[in-house]
Amino acid sequence: MNTRYVLTLCTVLVLGGALIAVPATAVDVSKEKALVNDSWMTAKTKIALAADGRVKGRQIDVETTQGVVLLRGKVDSDAAKQAAGDIAKMLDGVKSVKNDLEVVAPAAREAVEDKDDAITTHVKEQIAKDTNLKQADIAVQTNAGVVSLTGEVRDLITSANASWTAWQVPGVKSVKNDLTVKEKA
Repeated sequence: MNTRYVLTLCTVLVLGGALIAVPATAVDVSKEKALVNDSWMTAKTKIALAADGRVKGRQIDVETTQGVVLLRGKVDSDAAKQAAGDIAKMLDGVKSVKNDLEVVAPAAREAVEDKDDAITTHVKEQIAKDTNLKQADIAVQTNAGVVSLTGEVRDLITSANASWTAWQVPGVKSVKNDLTVKEKA
């Protein structure tokens, strides 16, 4: 009788553990699937931009998060900016497009890019000086004086501090804070 009881208990524990583990695994699989879909969407968008003669695909940076395509970089004209947005919107699986492309004439591009590189460097230096921001996962990009912050931070205060820090750098015209707050486990 004891052996039968022990075997039944072990079976129940194994099945219970499996039932608990399956939903957790399913959540991880869905997150991985979303990352793969976003990576595929980014690649598909870059290919479509490179194949279209209306835009110079190498001028455009593409990021995708949960089906939302973000376009950044510098293009030669308003028509190229519009075309890039239209190309991305037409792709299967794209939920929406955030077109943050800056229109910069080719003649002015070198001066703007040099200034943007210097601003990006200074913002990164200021972030590195702050112990809380230094630990956060913050990427910095500058287009025509507009600093874009992306990545993941632990709370809203850190996000606000990152924006404030970027604003303090000379030459910054505005700050786009696209930082996400980590979900608490």
